[in-house]
Amino acid sequence: RNFTLIGAGFVLAGVLLYILFASRQPSLAATLLIVGIIAGLPSLFTAIVMVRSSKIGKLKQRERLMDLVNLRGDETVLDVGCGRGLLMIAAAKRLPHGKAVGIDLWQSEDLSGNNTEAALANAAAEGVTERVEVKTGEIREMPFPDGSFDVAVASMAIHNIPTPEGRAKAIREISRVLKPGGRIALQDFMCTDEYAHELHDLGWQTVERSGLSLALWPPVRVVTGTKPG
Repeated sequence: RNFTLIGAGFVLAGVLLYILFASRQPSLAATLLIVGIIAGLPSLFTAIVMVRSSKIGKLKQRERLMDLVNLRGDETVLDVGCGRGLLMIAAAKRLPHGKAVGIDLWQSEDLSGNNTEAALANAAAEGVTERVEVKTGEIREMPFPDGSFDVAVASMAIHNIPTPEGRAKAIREISRVLKPGGRIALQDFMCTDEYAHELHDLGWQTVERSGLSLALWPPVRVVTGTKPG
């Protein structure tokens, strides 16, 4: 919305200034029109890309991410910072004999309409209500016992923690609640080098950081790995 308003505002201002000065100072009018268009188009382009990312790209990317954790169908999966349930629901659809649990603080500044009701409504819309559960909690100190989950996933969540120390603590906490041999897939547009580094320090195996995926905007990388058995 904001990118659309900013971009349209610049273009509209350029057009109005052109109309205002065209008869008296045509060269100035043309310059103002060009400036308005040049200033506005990047914001309009960003808005279009973000809408495409939200409506199409994120659904394709979530399936790619779920492919990376190679679910059998009977696991318990944790979606860290689940928001409105994007990955939680994707996991639940692949868990006919398992369960997907989402945890979040439900901060609307991170995601519009971010609340438990929205996550559960989306789960109901995709027919997986019986295989999901949502919790309210801080991902640096989650209300789960050690070794509670087989798989943990996250999308665009951990970077919201403002300090490197806090993000490292979140990675350690995710590791704690995973069983030995548990798998992880963390998707983000920033700080993924930190996630991979922390997993290496914890002794995780086969830690990999993917190349950039342009399916989402901003482009994302995915960090994967396996907890030592």
